[in-house]
Amino acid sequence: MAGRGDPPEGTPEGLPGGEDEYRSVVFDEAFVRAARLQEFSAQERMGEHAQAVRSRPTLEGRNGSRQALLLVLLIVLAFGTAVYLGVRNPYQPPVDQRAEALRTTLVPLAPQGAVPGGEAARLFAHSPAGEYRIGAAGINLPLAGRTSHFSESQVVAALGIAKDYLVASSLDPDVLAGLTVRPPRLLLDPDQLEQFDRSVESPQDDGRHAVSGWLVRFDPRRVVLADPGVRVQGTLRFAEINSDLIDVVADHTFTYAVRPAATGSGPTARASLYTVHRELHFRFDREDLRMHRAELLTSTVEAGPQSCDADAKGSLRPLLAGERAADPSRRAGTDPYATGRPTVSSLCGTLAASAQPSL
Repeated sequence: MAGRGDPPEGTPEGLPGGEDEYRSVVFDEAFVRAARLQEFSAQERMGEHAQAVRSRPTLEGRNGSRQALLLVLLIVLAFGTAVYLGVRNPYQPPVDQRAEALRTTLVPLAPQGAVPGGEAARLFAHSPAGEYRIGAAGINLPLAGRTSHFSESQVVAALGIAKDYLVASSLDPDVLAGLTVRPPRLLLDPDQLEQFDRSVESPQDDGRHAVSGWLVRFDPRRVVLADPGVRVQGTLRFAEINSDLIDVVADHTFTYAVRPAATGSGPTARASLYTVHRELHFRFDREDLRMHRAELLTSTVEAGPQSCDADAKGSLRPLLAGERAADPSRRAGTDPYATGRPTVSSLCGTLAASAQPSL
């Protein structure tokens, strides 16, 4: 029989007071362990200014700390590995190598008779230089392409620097007149500047310090240009030496119309042609290309008409119109037992008749 407080058929399912009423808010053991706040005990709460709850260390916090520490260790390890490999890497960029000293050779070409003279234009028209281009237009760059370790632009840069040096040292009017040496000097590797300056200030015929090895210069007290249009023809060749060096060889012939320096108010003296064949061997490393400069390894110069006994270490000394070379029999003999480099007078060639104007 149901009690007085109970419905006739018992407590309806789902109404308040049933067993499942608080099931949704019952906390299992895992939930309690994961709680971030913990209630103090009754005795702990009796203390003055005691807080009701305290924070508990959580698994998530501990895992986060471990992950942060692991990340820091990984960063330190990666940095240390990079430094170690950088020190031990055998393929480091090459150290900039010091430039070698320039080696020079000057061979005067003596004419077989009197030097032809006349008007500059007529002399050019009747000489092999008549078909040459004028000035820098005669220094043409070859078709350039990349090499194994140098890009096309780097090859073009090397050829361009070589051309700039030829123009500065063979065609600049102030350089030819002996007024300055600055244009070619600015294009040299700094390691060669001491040798260059010594060659200019105290030229010697020792294969290292002749001005004519670096540039073309005439003594303005004796010779001047009769025509500013220097005739030029030649070639430029390039080749990679190794992964860090590229060579350029310049082989050009320069023909100048010259005459005696003016003295007094008399008629202008006749002009004559003077030909200089220069073969220059350049070398470039990557720093040279970046700084627009060159290392000059060797310089071989053949120049005439010029007497074999002329002192040309400081400036070239052309034979002018109507002049003849000294009698070869009067030249000093060459002693094969003497040590040291042969003097200029012992290095001499004969200027072919076909190289002179046919008047």
